[in-house]
Amino acid sequence: MPTLPPERTSSDQRESHQARELAESFGSDPERYDRARPSYPTAMVDAIVAASPGPALVDVGIGTGIAARQFRAAGCHVLGVDVDARMGEWVRKHGFEVEVSAFEAWDPAGRIFDAVISGQTWHWVDPVAGAAKAAEVLRPGGRLAVFWNAGQPPTDLAEAFAAVYQRVAPDSLAARWAAAAATAYSSPSTKVAAGIRAAGGFDDPEQWKFDWERTYTRDEWLDQLPTTGGHAQFSTATQEEVLAGIGAAIDAAGGSFPVQFVTTVVTAVRT
Repeated sequence: MPTLPPERTSSDQRESHQARELAESFGSDPERYDRARPSYPTAMVDAIVAASPGPALVDVGIGTGIAARQFRAAGCHVLGVDVDARMGEWVRKHGFEVEVSAFEAWDPAGRIFDAVISGQTWHWVDPVAGAAKAAEVLRPGGRLAVFWNAGQPPTDLAEAFAAVYQRVAPDSLAARWAAAAATAYSSPSTKVAAGIRAAGGFDDPEQWKFDWERTYTRDEWLDQLPTTGGHAQFSTATQEEVLAGIGAAIDAAGGSFPVQFVTTVVTAVRT
């Protein structure tokens, strides 16, 4: 993939949570987002549910409900919070209650929850203010669990993808992501854990990892690429050129390929 940004997200060196226009870009095509983005390992969902004191859960950046559906199937009652009103409208049609707000500014109206989760989203949240808000809404013993999928294509194909971005859009966020994917990609776990410690109110954060694999066809890979933040600000012409180049690289590799995923969870218990 990958679907995480590196530490910095734009040429002006802002932190990722300050790049709000990127955080609000994903609702432009929620149907594609829901169709193309991967879900999360069942073992991860089960581990978070088992380690939480009850079923009342807030999903920060609920998006189209990819994670929320899995947690609902595991017996949780899910309330979504999302900064993008288009995502909120879409996921309400699929049976979830959603409140549109940046999480740091969200008013919980005195409600208390057993868990706060965030899938593929916490890098858009201020790491200290977000952890402080989570501490505010969690009961003692409640759990904050934020997680990401990071995918690694075969090295030769990752390098071919990076070459396409360097040729077509060398100064773009997507080019930096592709270069990182070609040399081993890391999640922002250290930054998240530091934010939790700085906010206070939690035991020392833990990191859990879940390894899995998925095979992508050419069409599946090209379908998900426009849902990533790195593509959000491409012109139509640039997008088409990138997709053509990536598609040609996949065709040359045989038309499909395995992606090795690591799902990383940073989690802490409310004291």
